[in-house]
Amino acid sequence: MIGTELLDNPRADPGAVRRELRDIARLNVLFGGQRAVVDSLEPFLRLAAHRETGQGDGGSRWTLLDVGAGSGDIARAAAAAAQRHGVALTPIGLELLPTAARLAHGNGVRGVLGDGSALPFAAKSVDIVVASQVLHHLPRAVAVRWIASFDRVARRAVVLADLRRSRVAAAGVWLASFSLGMGGTTRHDAVVSVRRGYTKREFDALLREAGVAAVARYRPGFRIVAAWAPSAIGRQPSATTSPTADS
Repeated sequence: MIGTELLDNPRADPGAVRRELRDIARLNVLFGGQRAVVDSLEPFLRLAAHRETGQGDGGSRWTLLDVGAGSGDIARAAAAAAQRHGVALTPIGLELLPTAARLAHGNGVRGVLGDGSALPFAAKSVDIVVASQVLHHLPRAVAVRWIASFDRVARRAVVLADLRRSRVAAAGVWLASFSLGMGGTTRHDAVVSVRRGYTKREFDALLREAGVAAVARYRPGFRIVAAWAPSAIGRQPSATTSPTADS
């Protein structure tokens, strides 16, 4: 793993966590974090609207699990997008940090304490699983296991969104943080996050090793995303996954 971030520490100062999560929510709006997730959900939402109108699908009430929900900004944006398609989306935010879970709850996202290593949800028990800017916090082998668990839990869609590693992006977010009045901790962590980001080749390898038939694509704002309809019974990581593959 490259560097350390405030949000890596479950015992981080609550005030510092709240400030950084609010900064991250602003960055998500300004630099494409929300849009990367919402645009990836749109095809699944359009399909739901078509079925509801044309076939009486009756599936207009969905649940969304946001793993590493932070302040809940991504989950709320997804719920707003779903509403435009006639889908009532109930967001649930899974968080390792109690402060983040409380903040998300205060923003209308039901907070649950836990992490992707032991999801407290049964197979196919939620409609959508989203993980935005979470995987780069994990060692490689752990990230692979998390992706496989997302595929197991989701019924309709999984959306992964993270950062594209780039020196230009790292320099850009560092400079932007000054004009946006963000604190030094956010500035440091934003740069570390970009340095921990992925290339398409690396992200595709994670998906393949998790047994997921999806490919990553780049999005504006130096984002990288993958979205897919999960398997009917869930998948297991492939034999190429090894605990020694962490990097």
